[in-house]
Amino acid sequence: MDTEDVLEPAAEPDTPPAPRPKAPPIESRFLFVDVAAMRAKQLRRGALPRLDQEEAAEPHRPEPRKPERVAMEEVRRRLVLYEVSFAKGAGG
Repeated sequence: MDTEDVLEPAAEPDTPPAPRPKAPPIESRFLFVDVAAMRAKQLRRGALPRLDQEEAAEPHRPEPRKPERVAMEEVRRRLVLYEVSFAKGAGG
């Protein structure tokens, strides 16, 4: 067995990655805060930001740097997918 074959990286396909699906718009500010808080936690733990310089909504506005602001901007641009689940109460 030749070690060169094992160490070579796999060939990448020439097709660009598929665009990320957009999340449904958030109309409740409480849901917005919950989703942004969970995304900020992911960012603080090392997740890569989903903001892209090319798709900046407002060119005169600098990109946020703090995880909380990045998370809010990602949610505002509908880049964070989320699910709403309804938990049953403790009594029933």
